[in-house]
Amino acid sequence: MKRILLLFIATVTGAQATCPAWAPARAEREITQLTAQIARWNDDYWRQGASEVNDGVYDQLSTRLAQWQRCFGYAEGGESAPPRLLSGVMHPVAHTGVQKLADARAVSQWMAGKRHLWVQPKVDGVAVTLVYHQGRLQQAISRGDGLKGEDWTEKARHIPAIPKTVTGRLAESVLQGEIFLQRSDHIQKQMGGMNARVKVAGALMQQGESKTLAHLGAFIWAWPDGPQSMEERLTLLSQAGFSLAQRYSKPVMQVDDIARWRDRWFTSPLPFVTDGVVIRSADEPEGKHWLPTQGSWVAAWKYVPAAQVAEVKTVSFTVGRTGKIAVVAQLMPVKLDDKQVQRVNIGSVARWQTLDIAEGDQVLVSLAGQGIPRIDSVVWRSTQRIKPTPPAQKYNALTCFYATTGCEGQFMARLEWLSSKAVFDIDGLGRAGWQTLHQAQPLEHLFSWLALTPEQLRGTPGFTPSRATQLWHQFNLVRQQPFKRWVMAFGLPLSRAALDALADNRWETLVSRSAQDWQRLPGMGNLRAQRMVEAVHHPDISRLAQWLASQKIPGF
Repeated sequence: MKRILLLFIATVTGAQATCPAWAPARAEREITQLTAQIARWNDDYWRQGASEVNDGVYDQLSTRLAQWQRCFGYAEGGESAPPRLLSGVMHPVAHTGVQKLADARAVSQWMAGKRHLWVQPKVDGVAVTLVYHQGRLQQAISRGDGLKGEDWTEKARHIPAIPKTVTGRLAESVLQGEIFLQRSDHIQKQMGGMNARVKVAGALMQQGESKTLAHLGAFIWAWPDGPQSMEERLTLLSQAGFSLAQRYSKPVMQVDDIARWRDRWFTSPLPFVTDGVVIRSADEPEGKHWLPTQGSWVAAWKYVPAAQVAEVKTVSFTVGRTGKIAVVAQLMPVKLDDKQVQRVNIGSVARWQTLDIAEGDQVLVSLAGQGIPRIDSVVWRSTQRIKPTPPAQKYNALTCFYATTGCEGQFMARLEWLSSKAVFDIDGLGRAGWQTLHQAQPLEHLFSWLALTPEQLRGTPGFTPSRATQLWHQFNLVRQQPFKRWVMAFGLPLSRAALDALADNRWETLVSRSAQDWQRLPGMGNLRAQRMVEAVHHPDISRLAQWLASQKIPGF
């Protein structure tokens, strides 16, 4: 019950729905290559039961492909039919697959006119047909293309959760269900998919017996030509040893009922991994009429993926206060939880080069700790590799105290650090404010703003007279800040513990210290001590210290 056969295009943001500004030749290349890739993923999935990308990535890229096809006048692919197998075991009853519904509104529309509806967890495993004849397990067949599949009978005999003998109406039956990796108290919201399906597929396709088989379970979600009453089906299945279907099948009448069970199963401990819910009507046609992609009586409402596919608009570089260069990706906006994400820090230049991210690439974005967006991987690369050149200038902790050419980024980062709560706590003056001020009143160096007059501040575009006056008062108050705050303002390589233990209150005392003197302070190893000596004797820092002395800053 896995890869969706009828793709209901999911709702996307307005930004994502915007057609790419491509020339026709590039559009043809992009559409052709993504079409071929999705076809390869389909082939891997249907023939092997697993793919190199998960369903969330597959669905989102399929949606993206359909969007591109509409934008450039190509015929849309429509249903993603499984590739036909040339050999294999025929299913007594075909696997239909399920429709994918994007949201509650789509679920409500699908429910119209249907009766006897039930909701079940969408168990994340590998689909199988189990055939019982004269009360014995005769065959286990992988889904394959829905009409034919691989013979998994011997593997199924080593799965304790699959009964080898049954009685009563089940003695002559065809069952369809999911072989899954058994879990103990799996909470989908917290733990995610855990690559469970790949592990199941691997165990079933491995040559010889796998130890994993003993840890597999079976969830039966269809009994073609079984009892008409769903209650009777579930009872008989449970009595035969397939108890999960009865435990996790709930009658529903409204979309709100489905939504409640969907939310509950997303946050509750379950014995399996799930990726949504399945809604089915107990009113099914006879098994002889079942065909791949034609299961109109069953549909899926999947969970919103924890990671979203986003398109890279641009790649740029930022230089931090310490000279570290970070690579930033500007994305077409995507929503993760309740957060709109359109800018992600990729990390270092080396990581960016390893990931090989270019403009137009499709990347998988998720939220790390504290809700910080991150790029997990590149799931599709644009055919046109547009990448910027990293900064040629070398930056470090002792560069860009002055606003010289090439220092714009690091110089602004240093100013932003100055106004933070950790240093001078200049209220309401962030990076944008510093940029406005620097543009109107060019700052020569890190502390030039101390010499600005009230008239100069009032003449700064974007600063109201009251804001200019307030800022001038704040700048004046900075002059009275403790000496240690000024030491922090330079960004010197002092550990926090060393700064707290530092008794010096004069700049010349700091300058006179040797590396051995610095090492006596907590958190100051040999390397950091050597860097501290280098820093306080650096020409730019020495000049700034002299300038602060001319401004009568305490300690200088």
